[in-house]
Amino acid sequence: MAEIVVLGAGLGGTLMAIEALAQVRKGDRVSLISQGSKYHFVPSNPWVAVGWRARPDIEIDLTPIMRRKGIGFYDQGAKRVDPGANQVELNDGEIIPYDYLVIATGPDLAFDEIPGLGPEGHTQSICHVDHAERARVAFETFCRNPGPIVVGAVQGASCYGPAYEFAFILDTELRKRKIRDRVPMTYVTAEPYIGHLGLDGVGDTKGLLESEFRDHHIKWITNARVKTIEAEKMTVEEVNPDGTIKQTHELPFRYSMMLPGFRGVAAIRGLEKLVNPRGFVLIDEFQRNPTYRNVFGIGVAVAIPPTGPTPVPVGVPKTGFMIESMVTATAMNIGALLHGREPTTRATWNAICLADFGDTGVAFIAKPQIPPRNTNWAAKGAWVHLAKVGFEKYFMRKMRGGNSEPFYERFLMKQLDLKKLKEPV
Repeated sequence: MAEIVVLGAGLGGTLMAIEALAQVRKGDRVSLISQGSKYHFVPSNPWVAVGWRARPDIEIDLTPIMRRKGIGFYDQGAKRVDPGANQVELNDGEIIPYDYLVIATGPDLAFDEIPGLGPEGHTQSICHVDHAERARVAFETFCRNPGPIVVGAVQGASCYGPAYEFAFILDTELRKRKIRDRVPMTYVTAEPYIGHLGLDGVGDTKGLLESEFRDHHIKWITNARVKTIEAEKMTVEEVNPDGTIKQTHELPFRYSMMLPGFRGVAAIRGLEKLVNPRGFVLIDEFQRNPTYRNVFGIGVAVAIPPTGPTPVPVGVPKTGFMIESMVTATAMNIGALLHGREPTTRATWNAICLADFGDTGVAFIAKPQIPPRNTNWAAKGAWVHLAKVGFEKYFMRKMRGGNSEPFYERFLMKQLDLKKLKEPV
């Protein structure tokens, strides 16, 4: 009998636990460790922050789903992984042994790396539904006395799409409230150019997003290193390609949402040979750690080198389509090991994204995610907004039913008619 433990119950971890069931032998057990019992659909957080969704719309209680599936469920959260002893210590002191461990924790949000950053400081966040609810309260206060807005992503962030989404969603909502003319907006990002996205661009995302910013009267600063944030003032250094400071900006704001830098969670950070200096899990082509061969990593928790050097640190995103591919590959590779075979399945690592702009949006496809690519495409239109709304409904319905199908693959391929993207790279 083998114990398969999945650490983290976000998109990757939840699907991983369910998909593993199809690979295990009779008598093997699958367990899921979560920080709390609720799953939140993170892509909807920007909508929560402006009141287009409420928490119950995007929240699922995992307890009955895991019980129905026969998956052990621990909602205490993990204190520390001990890969040498093959065990996980939970926050309440309970020890969970494993034969195979899948780390799917997502990131730790490094608000503390910049003075004044984050919900406990002077800016908002949409990385968690708790943050999005606080951002909504702050936004309603702002709308009673509007002024400048600063939106973006600080150095070390690894997911830029939500920052672009939120800038345009704010623009849409402010226009609905007929106060957009009283709100100067600035987009601040560590990216070397608008539309880089941590991927060195996809198709003409640079041209598309710059054009959208101009059309919506949103100014921007790239190669930006946020130094400090005070109440209603952000100090930003704009950096030259050689790393020298080009210009220091003092940006006033009445409302700001800045995505933080990402790092590995405390339960694994600092574990030599398991994670890199930033705390992300080191993996091989089969999602397997090269040193601890019974440990796998999926999703945002894994280490992926940047697409190239940039003046300000820019991380690589792990999108939903890519995460699903990692989940399936990992489940099949653990299944192979359980049946006495070596892993052979590789994740595709293709990126397909729908970025909602409130009443329009941009879709992009990168195959593979890191250039050079076989497919490199981006397009915009109102259909993207409608497709993202449809996907949210589809995903939540399937998840509440405990379905483990590859949501992004089935829905987005149907929307975009891109079945060829299923091919591995």
